[in-house]
Amino acid sequence: MEKPKISVALATFNEEENIGACLESARYLAEEIVVVDGGSTDKTVKIAQKHGAKVIATTNKPIFHINKQMAIDACIGDWILQLDADEQLTPELRQEILATIVKTKFNGFWLPRKNYFLGRCLTKGGQYPDYTLRLYRRGKGGLPCKSVHEQAVVDGKVGWLKNDLLHYPFPDFLEYLNKANRYASLVADEYKEQNVGTGFSSTIKYLLIIPKLTFFSLYIRHRGFADGFPGFVFALFSAIQKAAAYVRYWEIVHVKKIH
Repeated sequence: MEKPKISVALATFNEEENIGACLESARYLAEEIVVVDGGSTDKTVKIAQKHGAKVIATTNKPIFHINKQMAIDACIGDWILQLDADEQLTPELRQEILATIVKTKFNGFWLPRKNYFLGRCLTKGGQYPDYTLRLYRRGKGGLPCKSVHEQAVVDGKVGWLKNDLLHYPFPDFLEYLNKANRYASLVADEYKEQNVGTGFSSTIKYLLIIPKLTFFSLYIRHRGFADGFPGFVFALFSAIQKAAAYVRYWEIVHVKKIH
């Protein structure tokens, strides 16, 4: 039986601090690497090319999944593994992928992901195992490109892998705040499309009730307290981000821009 070929697909924007380690982790797995870059101004493109990637230049879209789908569409392998630049494959996961796709009835696989925050892996708070649907046969999977929080959609049966994908999204707390701000703006745009109300009841719901329920779910129900200080901070600021998205939306609706 001929060995299936794997394409690795990524979308990037100013990821020079991450892209090298990500592509190095996929070195013995990928037959090809396709990177769609949204106009990086740092060394992202040069580093990707150094690792043998095919780089496609485009603009940085508000919904980043559009660029991810562009990379997926450009792949020619039998299987596509979609990665983010701040993720790394463990040797165990590489071996599991290679062994699994040789003969399988599934068209896609969920990968368990370890998320690192404030220097440690979050094991509770609903953060592990953080399953993400990233591996699928070419032509059988893709991204809807409608929401910042969406998962891929696969046509056919989907299985589950056991070994971890490592995720290092926040090298420091400042970067966490920067990304949280960007996500809040994207969620605010979704609220606008949904025509969410801005009256008293909606304000109470989005500023108080939803953040409170978010903190309770992450810190108490999903035992985020077991992760110590990082677990508390993650739960707290996840709740704050919910409120921040609504404030941003209220600003879009009610505050006239002064030029």
